[in-house]
Amino acid sequence: QVQLVESGGGLVQPGGSLRLSCAASGFTFSYSAMRWYRQAPGKERELVAHISSAGGGTNYADSVKGRFTISRDNAKNTLYLQMNSLKPDDTAMYYCNAWTYSFWGQGTQVTVSS
Repeated sequence: QVQLVESGGGLVQPGGSLRLSCAASGFTFSYSAMRWYRQAPGKERELVAHISSAGGGTNYADSVKGRFTISRDNAKNTLYLQMNSLKPDDTAMYYCNAWTYSFWGQGTQVTVSS
């Protein structure tokens, strides 16, 4: 069956870095554009980053531009989000999304706090 399994979240101090991963299975990963979304308590889910199926095109929310990098390894069926210079406002549950198929992962929590 279709699975998107996020990992790599945790507690980090402001200014720190984390790398999120999303392992995909049960569908043709290389056919799907992929996205990272996040949702903070009491707020709506927001798009963080988007990557095309082949990885050649990326887009970012203004709030993370220059700090986050989305990438993918189609040979490993894995999506990544490198997050640098983290801020407390980045605290949220982060979700992987197979945009072409509308599949969602269960999320991984990122907490930025001193």
